[in-house]
Amino acid sequence: MNRICLILGAGLIAILAGCASTPVALAPVGPDPVASASQESGGRLQVFSSLIGCSEGNNPSWYQHTGYYVYDLHGGLVKHVDNTVGHYEEAPRQVRLAAGKYLVKAQANDYFWVEVPVIIERGQTTRVHLDDRWQVSPDVSKAEVVSLPNGNAVGWRAEAMSTAGTEN
Repeated sequence: MNRICLILGAGLIAILAGCASTPVALAPVGPDPVASASQESGGRLQVFSSLIGCSEGNNPSWYQHTGYYVYDLHGGLVKHVDNTVGHYEEAPRQVRLAAGKYLVKAQANDYFWVEVPVIIERGQTTRVHLDDRWQVSPDVSKAEVVSLPNGNAVGWRAEAMSTAGTEN
């Protein structure tokens, strides 16, 4: 009996240690390099995080993107984003942020948590794709996009973290 408890305990510790592991960290993601800019003083962020299935009574099931966190570069929480725009909507929420550099912590398909540095530029939208649904055109160079270790594209590679307008 003690041997079984010892084996089960060791297995539980291994599982919990795996859940507490360091999130996957990625290269900086910025806005689409060919998108036109608006006159807004800040920019927007849209994160296509992992999808979760939702159901309600006899209604058909639907999917929504999981919530995520936005941090400044000093580790301070800027905001938690409840990543839905409506009760039955699948589209993720767009949030306004001051131009600058941030760190997004979100759930991705095939990964528990990922950390994505993002650059928000004036009048532009930075999109982070973690739900495995974004398909990049075959004529786009791999050097132009940020990808997860499994090869799935996440977003447009930012020039460099130092190119953003303000320091957060």
